[in-house]
Amino acid sequence: MNHGTLYLIPVPLGLSPVDAVLPLPVRACAQQLKHFVAENAKSARAFLKSLPSNTPLQQIDIKELSEHTPESALPALLAPLLAGVDVGLISEAGCPAVADPGANLVALAQREGIRIVPMVGPSSILLALMGSGLSGQNFAFHGYLPVRDEERQKKLKELENDSRLESRTQIFIETPYRNRQMLETLIKACARGTRICVATDLTLDSESITTHTPAEWRRRGLPEIDRRPTVFLLQA
Repeated sequence: MNHGTLYLIPVPLGLSPVDAVLPLPVRACAQQLKHFVAENAKSARAFLKSLPSNTPLQQIDIKELSEHTPESALPALLAPLLAGVDVGLISEAGCPAVADPGANLVALAQREGIRIVPMVGPSSILLALMGSGLSGQNFAFHGYLPVRDEERQKKLKELENDSRLESRTQIFIETPYRNRQMLETLIKACARGTRICVATDLTLDSESITTHTPAEWRRRGLPEIDRRPTVFLLQA
């Protein structure tokens, strides 16, 4: 029996209309699939309803794959694909398998020789980099930095030194309710010539992408970014 195909389907980063951020072929693919693996089943159903799906939502099979899913559960998620059924992998927001637990399923599908089709859609990491004015030739994404202020400052110094030595843009994120703390620490910890970019609400009407040095941030005042999805970037 031939294996099914694993489609990596991006979803909007927020309450953007799907036709504004997803090409027609991506929407058409998601509309016809009946089996999904999603980071969150509730938000996955909301996405499918917005398309809308060609299949009644109650008839669509959605299995969850979150950061808490044990590795031992992955083979069961792969079973439909091995049985010849196409499956869509979707994240909570943006591109699946990028800063996302779906990468573990993709890795297993690779080992099993399953066809994988990544599809076009919004990535907050790349959109932030594109709009930052920082180096897009050499960059690294680090996920979440330490929560404790002292450890966070130490990590930021390390990233800043690496950026200076390698001409590398450093990209990272924070839990939304700690966004202001992150920006305050960045301004305090970074050298005067380091450029700091704050990219908030990407693809939404309230989108903002702003790059300044620490002194410029102090002079202009801090933006209202708490509890709003934000990507942080720096380049020394």
